[in-house]
Amino acid sequence: MPDTSPLYVASDVHGHYDALVEALRDRGLVDGDARWSGGDARLWILGDLFDRGEEGVAVVRLLRDLADQAAEVGGGVDTLIGNHEVLVLGSRRFGDVAFTDVDGQARQFLHWWVLNGGFEDELGDLTEDEVRWLETRRAVHVAGRSLLVHADTESYLGYGRTVEAVNAAIGAIMAADEPEEWWQLFRELTRRHEFMGADGPDRVKSMLRSFGGEEIVHGHSTIPDTTELEPSEVTEARRYCDGLALNVDGGVYQGGKCLVVRLD
Repeated sequence: MPDTSPLYVASDVHGHYDALVEALRDRGLVDGDARWSGGDARLWILGDLFDRGEEGVAVVRLLRDLADQAAEVGGGVDTLIGNHEVLVLGSRRFGDVAFTDVDGQARQFLHWWVLNGGFEDELGDLTEDEVRWLETRRAVHVAGRSLLVHADTESYLGYGRTVEAVNAAIGAIMAADEPEEWWQLFRELTRRHEFMGADGPDRVKSMLRSFGGEEIVHGHSTIPDTTELEPSEVTEARRYCDGLALNVDGGVYQGGKCLVVRLD
């Protein structure tokens, strides 16, 4: 697909299938039957397809279908890995197996997944093919002038100093049976609010120097949680950090909108 085609992003769907479809339809990206109608447009979902809503598997299947349909007409649909993907996939792989994290604390993926809004039925509903697809999604991606990530954190730099290095390192973790490394990845992708302080611009610029792009676009930290707005009052993405960062998480699981934001 050409880099000049329309570019849209959304994030943190959290199993809210109907809200995602409605938002995509409002943008003209799907039709009344939830089939791709966006032509050569590009759509990226910035992670967290699961948990806090009960239709995470349905969201995965929708996005995979849309990816196939979009590819036929020169468009594209893909998703990044969020911390909740690591949590649900870790729960499916390791279940209630106990292990010790780097701080010496006993952990179990399944326990923490349920605490974070997971629905155990979804573990059995995911097919092996869907699991493999999720495990091979990218963690960072540059589209046009935008560096796309899930979380508002510098932790990606701990996995490499190029987009390719980070994606390869995280992909290797998710291909291995090392629950301690999976858990540390979950922890790193759970960090947040690192671009909000006085040193936020410097942190973002460090990310951009390494990975490319002129702005960071992320989800993970909801706009209601980072402003004084109620979820019902959020109608658009939030630009902050001297204009260098764009938050597209409207807080759908808090009662907010699923924002589908055009970047170009």
